[in-house]
Amino acid sequence: MDEILIVENLQKYFIKTNWLGKQSSLVKAVDGISFSVRRGEIFVLAGESGSGKSTIAKLILKSIDSDAGKITFDGAEISNKKESLKRIRMGCQMVYQDPYDSINPRMKVKDIVSEPIEIHKIGNAKQREDLVREALHEVRLEPADEIMEKYPGALSGGQRQRVVLARALVMKPKMIIADEPVSMLDVSVRAEILELMENLRQKYNISFVYITHDLATAKYFGHAIAIIYLGKIVEMGPINDILLHPKHPYTQALLDAISEPDPNNIYKEKIVRVREPLDIDAYQGCRFQARCPYAFEKCKIEPNLEDIGNNRKVACFAKLD
Repeated sequence: MDEILIVENLQKYFIKTNWLGKQSSLVKAVDGISFSVRRGEIFVLAGESGSGKSTIAKLILKSIDSDAGKITFDGAEISNKKESLKRIRMGCQMVYQDPYDSINPRMKVKDIVSEPIEIHKIGNAKQREDLVREALHEVRLEPADEIMEKYPGALSGGQRQRVVLARALVMKPKMIIADEPVSMLDVSVRAEILELMENLRQKYNISFVYITHDLATAKYFGHAIAIIYLGKIVEMGPINDILLHPKHPYTQALLDAISEPDPNNIYKEKIVRVREPLDIDAYQGCRFQARCPYAFEKCKIEPNLEDIGNNRKVACFAKLD
């Protein structure tokens, strides 16, 4: 089987309440999301804050339960049964956005990295120490024996994120979900961390689900991409095709938002000028219509995610040329 992860019609709604505790609105955080990730592939989930990207990660790892849908990991459907949860939580690891909040500052590096293998009762004390040392070598934290005895406060942000990556790697996972793993790091360090993850992917054939709002790093790191807006995939396909020739106005708007390193192009005209959202029900029709400069009458109907060839899909009635 070529696919390590298959997500089908995943759904998660949240009820917002007012100060009296009564329901005020329904938030469709994830609404009918479907995609698959091949073994050894880097699949990007991209969109603005609040699009539902991180909720998808929590649903995959069963940190929260879905309202509907099916998740298949490594050939087996994931359920709430003990063995099923163990399967996904051993085979799929998480790398979080903030290396300062995702590790305990009172624990030594060796204890942070060994925590998952202790939870899953893998090996004895000596074997665990060897696994920790090996993981630190893999993420280029040297000398490993010295790093193991340090506390996070003695490390830089980039080094802390390498510790987080080592903690994921120590389980020898088949897939890693990386949620904005470089957004909190200095620009000079970001490329190093992405290059490290790419080297690990090649060496161990690890699949990555890379969650980001930054299409610049997505293009550098990813193979395939799904663009998400308000809980819906609006465009999906090979990353170079999507980012070089976007069909959905929202994808183009995200591309226009990328910082421009060339000072001569700072004032270049944006291809899509996104409107401010109107005070309307965002879930009626196309969810982007209130902000889309190309919206017309038909956009009051919700578009389906349609196959347009070359492994590409788009949900838009006003496709860009």
